[in-house]
Amino acid sequence: MAEKSQRNNIILALCTLTGVVILVSVIGFFTLGKGPEIIQGQAEATEYRVSSKVPGRILKFLVSEGDKVKAGDTLAILEAPDVMAKLSQARAVEQAAQALNEKAERGTRSEQLQAAYEMWQKAKAGLDIAEKSYNRVNRLYEEGVMSAQKRDEAKAQYDAMIATERAAKAQYTMAKNGAQREDKEAAAAQVERAKGAVAEVNAYIDETILTASADGEVTEIFPKVGELVGTGAPIMNIAELDDMWITFNVREDFLKDFKVNGQITAYVPALEKDVTLKVTSMKDLGTYAAWKATKTTGQFDLKTFEVKAHPTQPIENLRPGMSAIIEK
Repeated sequence: MAEKSQRNNIILALCTLTGVVILVSVIGFFTLGKGPEIIQGQAEATEYRVSSKVPGRILKFLVSEGDKVKAGDTLAILEAPDVMAKLSQARAVEQAAQALNEKAERGTRSEQLQAAYEMWQKAKAGLDIAEKSYNRVNRLYEEGVMSAQKRDEAKAQYDAMIATERAAKAQYTMAKNGAQREDKEAAAAQVERAKGAVAEVNAYIDETILTASADGEVTEIFPKVGELVGTGAPIMNIAELDDMWITFNVREDFLKDFKVNGQITAYVPALEKDVTLKVTSMKDLGTYAAWKATKTTGQFDLKTFEVKAHPTQPIENLRPGMSAIIEK
């Protein structure tokens, strides 16, 4: 009897275990069957980075993270004393060039012109004396009274005074006519060059005042007040919330439901509502993207594509980073 009772208990336990396995299998079949495929995307917005062309120290921020800004609003002010020093140098060079240009345009001063005239008159007087001396010595030479050497010396002195008179006259003529056209043009060019240097430094000074190039929202500020920033260093990011889209990474076996310029519907959990989107672009993510291997079943690998879709209507409170769900 004991053996029979033990055998019955074993059979009962086996039947119970079998029943439990069958029950779990049935429940799993109905409740744990293949669910819907989920395609998850993320909201993104156009962003631009604010930076400066000149190195400097952050003097002041006029906005904070989360602030809305309009195009042209002042965002931050930098302090760049070395640039201000360069401006002083450029202005000094401009003033010097301007003075030289005015001198060239005005011509020779009256005192210089008078001095050149007096030197010419002095040379003329010397030439007159040298000519008379030569004529006198030459007559005496012809009469046999004066030696040839003395006549040659007088002739050399006469020729030298001719050259001196011509040089003095040329100096007077040049002083009278003023600077040459080429000199005036060169002086004017120096002025323009100096003005260009001043304008360049002023442009760098303008870069110490950072302004918004488009409407948006300040999403991130990198340095702190008082910190040094280098040329081109990022100061802050601004998101243009008027230009938003949602990016999905779609496996190619689901691409049949996505067409450029076609519309899709996605659910945004953060807003708890469905939104309508228009597909604007599709591109292959390349070999670096996730693949789904199916070759073990004798099929092929499935690549992933990036699908961008823009809202057909503005979506209130949609923020970059929010998820969007498409069920397949």
